Amino acid sequence: MTTQIKPIAIYLPQYHPIPENNKWWGEGFTEWSNVVKAKPLFEGHYQPHLPADLGFYDLRLQETMIAQANLAKQYGIYGFCYYHYWFNGKLLLEKPLHQMLNNEKVNMPFMLCWANENWTRRWDGLDQEILMKQEYGDKDDEEHITYLIQFLKDPRYIRVNNKPVVVIYKTFLLPDPSKTASIWRAIAAKHGFDLYLCHMEFSYNNENKLCDGFDAVIDFEPFGIRRANNVFSEVIKKRQKLYATSLIDKVLRKLKLKKITDPLIKYNILDYKYAYSGLRSLNSYNFKIFPALVPGWDNSARRKNNPTLIYTNSTPAKFKQWLKSILIDFKPYSVDESFVFINAWNEWAEGNHLEPCQKWGVEYLTALRDQLQESDN
Repeated sequence: MTTQIKPIAIYLPQYHPIPENNKWWGEGFTEWSNVVKAKPLFEGHYQPHLPADLGFYDLRLQETMIAQANLAKQYGIYGFCYYHYWFNGKLLLEKPLHQMLNNEKVNMPFMLCWANENWTRRWDGLDQEILMKQEYGDKDDEEHITYLIQFLKDPRYIRVNNKPVVVIYKTFLLPDPSKTASIWRAIAAKHGFDLYLCHMEFSYNNENKLCDGFDAVIDFEPFGIRRANNVFSEVIKKRQKLYATSLIDKVLRKLKLKKITDPLIKYNILDYKYAYSGLRSLNSYNFKIFPALVPGWDNSARRKNNPTLIYTNSTPAKFKQWLKSILIDFKPYSVDESFVFINAWNEWAEGNHLEPCQKWGVEYLTALRDQLQESDN
């Protein structure tokens, strides 16, 4: 029943300056620094994405998180999935999460997702220059979950069968994901509860399976595993290699991208309507998989002339149609296991945000609320 659906919006806590970003990117840097510099790369390209109702907020102000929570709940968002950054005990961008934890006025259910990647100068195209490195190990796993206990015990924390939901972004980067899961569960048990562990899954990861020791997969869009033709992700991963070969023409025809003769193809342009067509049914997987969708995608604000992907012609009506198709296909596994993830609440530099922008206002939020209500009737 669609009455059980719990939309979870992924939340980026980047919008406040920190010493590390000041050093790496310039004094006062936040995500807004990239957003306001974005420029259209071709005719009709929607850039820059500029905020409306909430403005260029600073997450050091607790009033901002209160306003975000109130707005999200007004339009049917059940909870936030906050990205959390842990590097062997070193925390980054943690202040908003700690403020939220200590402020009951941020009255919003939440879960945490460990964004377990190295931080590099990727935005400058220098992926090999590591700014903050992940180092994995048993002792680190123990210290990490011990730190997280304070969040997991919060009454607002989202649970499945009384088990706090914890997400790992990329388990394939871990040396032994099942061992990490086992260590985390053992320490949680000492505090009187078990965990409900999820991991994101991507079409460019050839495994596309549920890791041992985990409970469910989250299909990470716009690079999800449900795409009927994973050549889509291969174009993104091998664009530079394929660009000068005849193979690219075949790939582009399959993906309904612009022809190679169009110079705009260097920007990886894909019409948004193909984002939600031809997706494999959730029922065809032999593990629990929570669906996801994006209101758009365009990370040219971060990567300038070298974006990973640009979805064109995204509209609230098409977003609503994608959500409708998910609600028809998705049968919740239980009352608690009824999550639909939206990427994202506020990824402004990736062009995927539910927060109101100057072009669309609250129309994406309205489309979300309306489709939830229509599917409930």
